[in-house]
Amino acid sequence: MDKLPSFGPRPASGFTLIELMVVVTVATILTVIAVPSYINTVRKSHRTEAKSILMDIAGREERFMATNGVYTTDPTALGLSAWGLMGSNYYSFAIASNALAPVAGTATTAAIPATFQLTATASGNQAKDTQCATFTLTSTGAQTATNTGCW
Repeated sequence: MDKLPSFGPRPASGFTLIELMVVVTVATILTVIAVPSYINTVRKSHRTEAKSILMDIAGREERFMATNGVYTTDPTALGLSAWGLMGSNYYSFAIASNALAPVAGTATTAAIPATFQLTATASGNQAKDTQCATFTLTSTGAQTATNTGCW
């Protein structure tokens, strides 16, 4: 015997509009939570790179001081190509230093100790990181930043 065709309900294939909207809603919620968290993590990694470069430059300055008796503002003397953007180019770097100089208005030949101050300033897309926009490191080891929790 031949089987008669069935005209009853067929099994559903594909997605309903409700199921599709639930998936879109869940994806949107995950994106709203995940993307800012990811951006924050990337910015933190750029901060770490900037602090590492500052520490490297400070070490180079100390070696230069041990050899020459003064700090320098010349990047080539420290084995660097130039001040400005270094690393991944998310921070620009600058240095200020003073050489040994006599103390004004005194009869002695006492000198102001030589010092340097390194500064990293957020640039490019990293400039949107207003929480930790600048880092400063001095020859005394003092570390300062835009906010106290950055270092």
